[in-house]
Amino acid sequence: MLHFRPIGGRRLISQSLTGLLGLALMATISCSKKVKEDQAAGVGENGGISQEAISFNAAGSDSGAIPGLNTIFFAYDSSVIDAKARDILKANSEWLKSNPRVTLQVEGHCDSRGSVEYNLALGERRAKAVKDYLISLGANSKNITIISYGKEKPLEIGDSEAVMARNRRANFVPMAN
Repeated sequence: MLHFRPIGGRRLISQSLTGLLGLALMATISCSKKVKEDQAAGVGENGGISQEAISFNAAGSDSGAIPGLNTIFFAYDSSVIDAKARDILKANSEWLKSNPRVTLQVEGHCDSRGSVEYNLALGERRAKAVKDYLISLGANSKNITIISYGKEKPLEIGDSEAVMARNRRANFVPMAN
């Protein structure tokens, strides 16, 4: 029977892993430094000159801090876009058209009634209805994504009809391309 003895054993493996980690760290620092230099110089990711820095509130339109971008609300158990929501979506569409470097994520949300599965499906129908309407207004479909949070991310906590009505919404979250 043949027996093999490892040459260097654990020490060799340890040194090899340490070397690999060191190389990975150096590559990360170098890449990070280059990105920071490009950003400081105003160079975009495709090598072009960026016009302005893009920075948005992570809460999206729910924050009320992004001029021209507003949350819309839905009736109970519905994904129908009413007249008030259509007016808001027209303004949101114009905002999206004037920010072509931005992908807009449409989040579908529901109130606390119903099962998790049902509300995820309803939230998706809401987000899809919004996306389809924005596209019908001339927005670029490549700049719109959808996601459903169902009842998992309420804007407010409570059981009153007013609270539940504020949770039945589509929130708009800008993300840089």
